[in-house]
Amino acid sequence: MFDLVLRGGTLVDGSGGGTYLGDVAVQDGVIVALGNEVGAAKREIDATGLVVTPGFVDVHTHLDAQIGWDPVLTPLSWHGVTTALMGNCGVTFAPCAPHDRSLLAEMMETVEDIPRQAILEGLPWDWEDYGEYLDSIEKRRPAINVAGLVGHCAVRFNVMGERAVEELASPDEIRQMAAIVAKSMDDGAMGFSTSRLPGHMLPDGRSIPGTFAAHEELLAIGEEVARRDGLMQNVLDFTRRDMGNGELLRRLADECGNRVLFSYTLGAEDDAAKKNAAHLDRVRDGDLDITALTLPRGTGFIHGLQSHLPAYDIWGQTQPLGPTWEGLRAMDFAARKQAIKNPQTRAALIEEAKSADTSKLYWVYGSFWMGSGDTPDYLAPTSQSLADLARAAGEHWVETYLRLADESSGTGLFTWRWFSANINAVREFLQHDRVLPGLSDAGAHVAMVMDCAVYTFVLSHWVRDAGVYTLQEGVRRITSAPARVIGLRDRGLLKPGFKADINLIDLENLGEGYPRLVRDFPGEAPRFVQNSRGYVMTLVNGVPAFEHGEHTGAHTGEVIRKR
Repeated sequence: MFDLVLRGGTLVDGSGGGTYLGDVAVQDGVIVALGNEVGAAKREIDATGLVVTPGFVDVHTHLDAQIGWDPVLTPLSWHGVTTALMGNCGVTFAPCAPHDRSLLAEMMETVEDIPRQAILEGLPWDWEDYGEYLDSIEKRRPAINVAGLVGHCAVRFNVMGERAVEELASPDEIRQMAAIVAKSMDDGAMGFSTSRLPGHMLPDGRSIPGTFAAHEELLAIGEEVARRDGLMQNVLDFTRRDMGNGELLRRLADECGNRVLFSYTLGAEDDAAKKNAAHLDRVRDGDLDITALTLPRGTGFIHGLQSHLPAYDIWGQTQPLGPTWEGLRAMDFAARKQAIKNPQTRAALIEEAKSADTSKLYWVYGSFWMGSGDTPDYLAPTSQSLADLARAAGEHWVETYLRLADESSGTGLFTWRWFSANINAVREFLQHDRVLPGLSDAGAHVAMVMDCAVYTFVLSHWVRDAGVYTLQEGVRRITSAPARVIGLRDRGLLKPGFKADINLIDLENLGEGYPRLVRDFPGEAPRFVQNSRGYVMTLVNGVPAFEHGEHTGAHTGEVIRKR
């Protein structure tokens, strides 16, 4: 008798092949049989009318801090993700000497917007090397599976100290770094991550360690990663599409034999997809194992009355629009809602914004209303920006902003589409055979961005509503394809012998809830969360861990170590 059988669902196995009606039998956390009437079980679940898929695999998260105080890893786990890869962009908490803890916490704050104090207070810091870090995570008993990359910044600091920020490494220091990465992988890291984006900065404004490291340093590390069949994850300077920006990726894949993953965002231009695809093809130089990860919808910065308020922007710095706005900023959410209803306060807010030079306040003018219903609108046309809505209503943008905030009881939000702003370009780029949808950034930018639901969006929009992917192909791109990139050999497919990470999905009703701000991080630090609908059940290693988007209390996730 099996532990569990899922009966009569529409099986989409993650391979990209056809669908069929059938059962899935689970024993000891592993799929042991597929087919019709596979036999009896201690527990049987009726999956009639539901789509049964492998659990989703998220290859770009920054849950390294959050897992210390939230082993359920919400809200990512509410959206069908059963395996998350941490340690991206070169920023990790291991290896870490005790005297470097504050430094790594400050770096994570400036790069990924995770509050420094939450990191220092919320993590046990009972490790120094990477294997000990994984041991510490294991004690937290995560609700979903997690794996990790060892980051360039921590490795460089460990070897070079302060010199790691701006200086080139000596041949001996390169050998030491390569040795640390090798040991980290022997202790369980799935690979190595680095960032070449100058905008990833330390608190003092300097780019993080490794940004300008010589190619020889990365190639030496890449050789150790390749020997262990690991992953090299990269963040490029996405403002450039020249070959110099992609040469390192090509060399890592060609000379070292690495699997290479890199983040690739789209601009707002109509030809953005063609430009990115052409550059990707040049970098791949035939069929090198290089995969691009891109956001499947417009995103960048969420703001509204419940979170960030407008401020006059000068070259990336902000200053008040006026004293009334600063007073509003100091209020809690309930007080803000009442304040904008006051005629005198509202008039003062409008007058101050009209008097300020807001011509460079690009994240207001390029923002889009996300609606005020149960589901956010990610598809508003470019003619529906805040500036356009104001013109159509014969209002100043601040009048439109305050009116919509008031009409939505303060919960309505705008999103500044910094990334993937042109939905038609996104549609085209997603169809490239070496592009995966993702970049949830789960655990990072928590009070500014909410993209943990991108996999829900892939299935609900790009598969169900738009038909850009078939159901089989859409599932493949968020299950077995990213699992292969990480190097997972027993996850990402519905197949006997594979781990029973499984979703039961009501596809017709699949969708995202409206983002909302909560204060449940250490020190009551704020973050956005987003509920889901349509996930009837999510199994993690054969145990129902989530039902209808709610945690069952099961903590059956594993810390996946490189084998």
